[in-house]
Amino acid sequence: MAQKYVPKAAEVCEKSLKEFISAIGNIDKLVVLTGAGISTESGIPDYRSKDVGLYARIAHKPIYHQDYMRSNRCRQRYWSRNFLAWPRFGQAAPNINHYSLAKWEASDRFHWLITQNVDGLHHKAGSNMVTELHGNALHVHCTTCDYTESRHDYQEKLDKANPGFKDTYVAPGEIAPDGDIILPLGTEKGFKIPECPCCGGLMKTAVTFFGDNVKMDKVNFCYEKVDQADGLLALGTSLAVLSGFRFIHHAHLQKKPIFIVNIGPTRADHMATLKLDYKISDVLSEL
Repeated sequence: MAQKYVPKAAEVCEKSLKEFISAIGNIDKLVVLTGAGISTESGIPDYRSKDVGLYARIAHKPIYHQDYMRSNRCRQRYWSRNFLAWPRFGQAAPNINHYSLAKWEASDRFHWLITQNVDGLHHKAGSNMVTELHGNALHVHCTTCDYTESRHDYQEKLDKANPGFKDTYVAPGEIAPDGDIILPLGTEKGFKIPECPCCGGLMKTAVTFFGDNVKMDKVNFCYEKVDQADGLLALGTSLAVLSGFRFIHHAHLQKKPIFIVNIGPTRADHMATLKLDYKISDVLSEL
């Protein structure tokens, strides 16, 4: 299962790999940007990879923030699916890539990690110098007040509010990078969503949904880290979404070297100093 969602990579060329490693070795302060591709070796698919990405295999449409906030039926659809997917998504374990980056924190040359992922696997692996750009699906928060709780605890509330639901419906095999799954339309009917215990407000996973904006203080913090660095390494991301691409573009405008490891094309290939279409673990194991 761990390799099921890893797209077919180019055969490793030792010469290209050594050149890449040597160039990274000349960077004194490195910022790393990760995407869904770093977690495919943990059994979580990415969105856009050829043949194995979620969009290539099923007609998956992620939930939009505006729909979630205005439609109870939409919220029922989201939480019924998330409820069934949680046992597997919440238990996903970090892979060698997450652990490798966590170890990098011991080096003065490692400056910061920015991740577009919401799976929390960098934190599980021990990373502390990390910004989760789109939030963390392992937590739930109220959209009205500042109340938060763990997704694990909220799962118990969902289970109590919907007795027998998990026994009636079996989660299919496909789980999205955000912990979503596909269920037949209408499955969500009658699904109850526990309110905020403090103010009665709407509860939501602590992630930035499509159509919503990443908070500017978080964006500006990441810009500062890129400003302070003298090189940027992007791992497992097509950079199709602006929220991650902007940091590559920012570094490019400053004429800083940009290194990319991603199986398949990215939005920033023309900006890259060097790019490898290899499996991430094949590269990180040598760095």
